[in-house]
Amino acid sequence: MSFRDHSILRFIIGRRVKGTRIVPVTLKITFIFAVIILASNLSSNYINLMLNRAELNSLLRQLLVKDLRDLNTFCNNQYEIFEFLGDEEGSIKGIEEKALYELDKGKGGIFLGIKRSGEILFKAASDKEIKISKFSDRPLLDSMFSGVGEGYQPINFNGQSYLTVYKYNRNWDVILLLAVAESDFYAQQRLNYIFISAVILIIALVSAVVGIFLFRYILQFIHIITDGIMRMIDNQKLELINLKEAPNDDITYMGMAFNSLASTVENLLTIFRKFTNKDIVVKAYREEPIGLEGVQKELTVLFSDIKGFTNITETLGTDIIKLLNLHYDRAIRKIQDLDGIISAIIGDALLAVFGINLHEDKDYEIINKSYQAVQAAYRVQEVAKLLRQEMQQKKEEIVRSRGELNREELKVFRAVLLEVGVGIDGGDVFYGTIGSHVRMTNTVIGDRVNSSSRLEGLTRVYRIPVICSEYVKNDIEKNIVNHGIHFLEMDTVQVKGKTIGTKIYFPVPEQYFSERLEKEIREYQIGLDYYYRGDWPTAYSYFKNLRFKPARV
Repeated sequence: MSFRDHSILRFIIGRRVKGTRIVPVTLKITFIFAVIILASNLSSNYINLMLNRAELNSLLRQLLVKDLRDLNTFCNNQYEIFEFLGDEEGSIKGIEEKALYELDKGKGGIFLGIKRSGEILFKAASDKEIKISKFSDRPLLDSMFSGVGEGYQPINFNGQSYLTVYKYNRNWDVILLLAVAESDFYAQQRLNYIFISAVILIIALVSAVVGIFLFRYILQFIHIITDGIMRMIDNQKLELINLKEAPNDDITYMGMAFNSLASTVENLLTIFRKFTNKDIVVKAYREEPIGLEGVQKELTVLFSDIKGFTNITETLGTDIIKLLNLHYDRAIRKIQDLDGIISAIIGDALLAVFGINLHEDKDYEIINKSYQAVQAAYRVQEVAKLLRQEMQQKKEEIVRSRGELNREELKVFRAVLLEVGVGIDGGDVFYGTIGSHVRMTNTVIGDRVNSSSRLEGLTRVYRIPVICSEYVKNDIEKNIVNHGIHFLEMDTVQVKGKTIGTKIYFPVPEQYFSERLEKEIREYQIGLDYYYRGDWPTAYSYFKNLRFKPARV
């Protein structure tokens, strides 16, 4: 796994599966609790703020009324000074300085003396930027002059809301108005609310992180179960989940139920994989529909057959099954390693096809199907050779321990020395599923299948291990650079069921190529040229000394 899979991020918010985030249930539970705690605490804090605000409004009103009465008294004193000295401007200036002094001591605000016309007789503001030349709310001004002479009235100045008290002054014949901006008055409350909310949020986050770890510990076997299931999905293999030391709860019971089901399903899947072609297994895993249908594909077909099988069967009897299984177990693995699909096993014969893409990954490099088939043919030959070597070793062990084999034992020994012929052809074939909806099988049908079988039969005539068609040769030479396979033209033959002659080739990978073989190939090519001309004696003079013998006809 990558580092990201082990990170704290994956631990908290889960892992991605095919682009989808699998969110842990502990995160959901913690998130819900955190939201509930935050909502309850913030709501409580807000309700408390509103209750405090109402109380503060009442206190502010009382303070403003007191301050306004003091200012009203000062205004009356200044009016008496004005009457005595006749200096109206000096009295008004004294009122403004006194009001400004009182405003600077408190929370700030505005003090106005408003005439009946709306003109401002005197004014003071803690904020020098506030410019008020006339009170424009005529209906409100009339109501203040015609009312009881004092009161509490919210007022807007320059788009800002103010908490205001007013009182009528008879001497100056003005409305004295003292106002405090709500934004200034509630500023500290807002700061307190923000601070308390931030503390609540931090506590909630810390509690959430701690809660995730606590919940994950309590519900750890949920994560063990889900991680196990995800691993099975990645590996395409069912396994038993380790529930050792799990508590006695419904989560453990769920895990045990899954293990029981997994054992049954794994057994069925094992059987399914063994009896079904690999492409069908891949389709089933991808949840693609599988029906009675077929398509035309350009594939390469490999046909393998054991030589002298009738004699082997007569010699070994029922033990032939053990020998076949030993050979097929190795040969089939080699074919599947090269993306070959086993289409059929018919006694001693094996039919495989190449060219069916089993990979969804676009970056996966698909190797040429004919090249894979030739490589598979030689791996099958290596498997047969390895089996012959093992049998030879067993014979030598027996000889060393008790002497030569008797006649029957020698007959059995010769029977188990398997020799395999392989024919390879390619082209358009029909590949699909045939049968019924209650029993179906996946197979390949077409002339290329038949001809691959005929080419395998010719390996006995020409005494070479592998024979391929001209299609296979051209497919590899046109599509793969430096393929490393030498194609020796063996003959032009008329395959059974055909009326046109077909060239056949002996493909030799470079790892099997030697100077002696290269010399023999040159000799054979010269002899083949005389053979095609009808000069049989000259052709025979080149053929007679070769290790692989051409047709004697």
